Amino acid sequence: MTSTSSTPIAAFFDLDKTVIARSSALIFTRPFFDGGLLTRRAMFKSAIAQLQFLLTSAEADQVERLRKHVTDMCRGWNAAQVREIVSETLEDVVRPTIFAEAADLIAEHKSAGHDIVLISASGLEMVEPIGELLGADYVRASIMHIEDGHYSGELDFYCYGEDKAVAMRTLAGEHGYRLDDCYAYSDSSTDLPMLTVVGHPAVVNPDKTLRHHAAEKGWEIFDFPNPMPTPAWASKPLLACTALCATGIGAAAAIAVIHSMRHGKSSRSEAA
Repeated sequence: MTSTSSTPIAAFFDLDKTVIARSSALIFTRPFFDGGLLTRRAMFKSAIAQLQFLLTSAEADQVERLRKHVTDMCRGWNAAQVREIVSETLEDVVRPTIFAEAADLIAEHKSAGHDIVLISASGLEMVEPIGELLGADYVRASIMHIEDGHYSGELDFYCYGEDKAVAMRTLAGEHGYRLDDCYAYSDSSTDLPMLTVVGHPAVVNPDKTLRHHAAEKGWEIFDFPNPMPTPAWASKPLLACTALCATGIGAAAAIAVIHSMRHGKSSRSEAA
C-alpha cells in the first residue's frame, strides 16, 4: 500500500457499518433526548430504527426509510445546539463503536501518505466531528437545510448513491487525485457508484448483494466484527456473541422506553 507516486492518493471510507458499528445518524439519540430535543416516543422510534439498522442490510428502501426518519425527527431542532451536543458527547458515544480493524486500516493508509476521506449519507453535523476523531483529512456528508437557525426537515445535499461518486470526483479535481490510484471502502450495495469510481475498491461487512458483486469482481472483502473493549477477534463464536449482545442492547433500549411510557401512562391514570 506504500505510495510510490508523487500524485496524491486518497482512501475514501463510508462510515456506518464500515468504520463504526452503528448508524451515525442515530448514534446520538440518547444525548439528544438528554438535551431536550427528543421526546420519549421519538426516542423509542429511534431505538427501533437503530435495531432495524443493525439487523438488516443497507438496501435502498431501508436507507430511504432511515433518511426520512432522521429528517422528520430533526425538523425544528436548533442547529447550533445539535453541534454542541455532538461535540460534548463524541468521545463517549462514538469511540466505543469504532471497528478496531477499521482504525488500523485508516492508520495504514495514513502511514502510506494517503489522504483519508470520510464520505457518508448522514448529516454533516454528525460526520464532521467523527471525521476529526478518526483523523480524516476531508469529510463529505449530507447537508440539512437550515432556516432561522433551525432544521427545516429538507436536505440541501444528499450524499448518497451516485452523488457520493460525484463528490469524490469533485474532491479529486480539487486535490489532484487520480481516482484509478485511489481506494474506497463500503458495506452497502447502494455505494457501488462510490466503489466503482476508484481503482482499488474493497468491501467491509458487505450486504448480500455487494458481497456477491465483490466476489465476482475479485475485490478484497473484509469482515470486521462488532467492536469490543479488548479487540481480540479470534473466532466466529466470539463474533456471534458480540453481534447478539449488540442486538440485545438495541432491543433492551426499545423495551425500556416502552416500559417507561406505559408506566408513566399508568401512573397518570391512577392519579386521575
